[in-house]
Order: sequence, then structure tokens, then C-alpha cells
Amino acid sequence: MEDLNTQIKSRSGFKRFLRIFILVLVVIGAAIFFGKFYFVFGEGTKAGQLNFIVKKGYLFKTYEGRIIQTGYKSNMPGGIQSNEFDFSVVDEKLANKLMSNSGAMLELHYKEYLGAPPWRGMSKYIVDSIISIHRVNDSARPMP
Repeated sequence: MEDLNTQIKSRSGFKRFLRIFILVLVVIGAAIFFGKFYFVFGEGTKAGQLNFIVKKGYLFKTYEGRIIQTGYKSNMPGGIQSNEFDFSVVDEKLANKLMSNSGAMLELHYKEYLGAPPWRGMSKYIVDSIISIHRVNDSARPMP
């Protein structure tokens, strides 16, 4: 009789340990997921000419864009490469406003994350607002 009670207690102890262990793994996994995809690592502004903004994707359709900043950078000595800033846009209204200002000089505010989940975009840089728009042919008058 005591052997049966001991076996039942050891099984229930193992089940309790397994439940706690799985719960701890889920909490740690959720914390890592949140830290990588939803913790804002940095914020800033970028300025340049809007090259393009498109809605694309296989399963999740997201808005992706690029601005070309003034100046040049190079990864190799003697090489020339334009300084480009690739970004994603979550807000559809903001994306439509950017689409209507393709080719304009923009100053954008963005948030930088440590990773990019597929439903938010392909870039870890998410543009959340437009600070200013200057049309190339009418640079003396900024647009709101």
C-alpha cells in the first residue's frame, strides 16, 4: 500500500515540476519575443529623397520604402555607394501620404526595433510620422 502511495506522490510531483518548467519556458520565450520584436531600441530622424514606397509581401502585405540620403558612403576604400535608408510603414494613411510624395525631400521620424516580425514589415526601422516634406521643384515652400 505504501509503494502505491509513494508512486502516486512521485508522479504528481513530476507532473507539478513539468507544469512549472513549461510555464517558465513560456514566460521566458514571451519575454524574448517581446524584447526582440516590440522593444523600441532607438528613435530618430532621417532626411532624404523618397526613392520608392510599395506594398508587397507573399502572406503579409506590408509597406516598404527607401529614401536616398545626401552624401556617399563606401564599404571599400575607393568605392562609392549611395547612402540609402530602407524602412517599413505600419500605418496605411501614412503610407498613402508617402506614396503621393514620391521623389520629394522628406524628413521622417522612425523607431528602431531589434527584429522585424513578418506582419510588421521587412525592416527593423518603422517610420511612424513625417516631420516635413519639401518638393524638389518647389523647395522654398514646405508642405505640412
